[in-house]
Amino acid sequence: MVSTLSRAFANNFLGHSATWYKQAIVAFLIINPIVFSFSPFVAGWLLILEFIFTLAMALKCYPLQPGGLLAIEAIIIGMASPESVYAEAIANFEVIMLLMFMVAGIYFMRDLLLFTFTKILLKVKSKAFLSFLFCITAAVLSAFLDALTVTAVLISVAVGFYSVYHRVASGKKFNHTDHDHSHDADVHADRRAQLDQFRAFLRSLIMHGAVGTALGGVCTLVGEPQNLLIAERAGWDFIEFFIRMAPVTMPVLAAGLVTCVLLEKTGWFSYGATLPEPVALTLADFDAEQDAQRDERMTMALIVQALVGIILVLSLAFHVAAVGLVGLMVIVLLTAFNGIIEEHRIGHAFEEALPFTALLVVFFSVVAVIHEQHLFTPIISSVLSMDRDLQPVMFFVANGVLSMISDNVFVATVYINEVADALKQGVIDREHFNVLAIAINTGTNLPSVATPNGQAAFLFLLTSALAPLIRLSYMTMLWMALPYTIVLSGVGMIAIYTVF
Repeated sequence: MVSTLSRAFANNFLGHSATWYKQAIVAFLIINPIVFSFSPFVAGWLLILEFIFTLAMALKCYPLQPGGLLAIEAIIIGMASPESVYAEAIANFEVIMLLMFMVAGIYFMRDLLLFTFTKILLKVKSKAFLSFLFCITAAVLSAFLDALTVTAVLISVAVGFYSVYHRVASGKKFNHTDHDHSHDADVHADRRAQLDQFRAFLRSLIMHGAVGTALGGVCTLVGEPQNLLIAERAGWDFIEFFIRMAPVTMPVLAAGLVTCVLLEKTGWFSYGATLPEPVALTLADFDAEQDAQRDERMTMALIVQALVGIILVLSLAFHVAAVGLVGLMVIVLLTAFNGIIEEHRIGHAFEEALPFTALLVVFFSVVAVIHEQHLFTPIISSVLSMDRDLQPVMFFVANGVLSMISDNVFVATVYINEVADALKQGVIDREHFNVLAIAINTGTNLPSVATPNGQAAFLFLLTSALAPLIRLSYMTMLWMALPYTIVLSGVGMIAIYTVF
């Protein structure tokens, strides 16, 4: 009986994950308490690496379960307290509300988004120009809205494109091939090749757009959560923040856009895939059929979505309320005026974001461990002890490295608080504080594109329903982000060194 239950538990543990992966998680759970008993500091860094491992295996097993087990154990053995985890969650409650409501709000705008972007996709023939449009549009929107909202839009558009073609690839509609069964194998192979190319096409567009959110997010006070925190500590308003950051952010933006075009022209780092002709025909047929079938009710639904979209942009641009509350308003307006009043229809909108919301709270547990075990303190102390002229560049580098493995909002919070304390104690003057604040902001925003760990928008993309559809794994994101990481970090570091 015991052996039967043991086998059943082993089969149930982490579902259909590979056996070696299950064994790795069990090994982590066994090793962590042992290491913690000898060195809490080492155990803390080990936990970070283990959590990164669960993210890297996101396509094999959603990180919530293995990451959650590691977080629960960390709290039980005393690496962090439940109160500190709760404090981290409360400090990031605006982000949690954003995911709960704004992403669901974007779900109810998917018809308008698919309509608009299908028109763009069919009219813009140049892949390089299309990629440029995705990147710069995401940058501009992220400068005034927020990266998670923009990423939700990109995901919704890509899922819409994929679902349209998938119906064709599965032979449900728009079948352009003949029905000679002797050619079924060839037809299947052709469809598989088309689907693989289409996936590569969508991957490149999505990655360009995701990087665009970082390019725009670093520029303004409202672009990323940590920007507002840094501005508050420095006493900068919207205009002053933009002007002070511009010597770094504007060259980086230009370099990022040039990189986007070059990657598409050269095809390096898995970019350059074009839209297969059969897929283009499929989307054109779909668009024509939708236009033909669109009645007054469907047209009015699109108009309502467009009007609410304008309200959304204005509300976020002028910050009339927290982003999550704006998202809730969007849900109410779109469902009310488009007649979506059944609970089960509304519930579908929350399916995408809530698993990631749970994962984000688990991530805050890891952040709590970083805070309570003071894992970043030696790095901060060593940078502040360096020569004054080297500090801006070293702050940029240190913030960048830490943001690659941890939450960039947390890293920025820790560093700006330390620098603010140094200013109060007279260790640094106001001019030097301003320079270090610029280095902290750009350091946490730019190099963090290297991994999905650094930015919530990237992590959301990795764990979204889109990622497995287009085969966007952790390692694929690392590879495709690498050229941007090199260019953005390099240009940013050179700008800080030469200007400041």
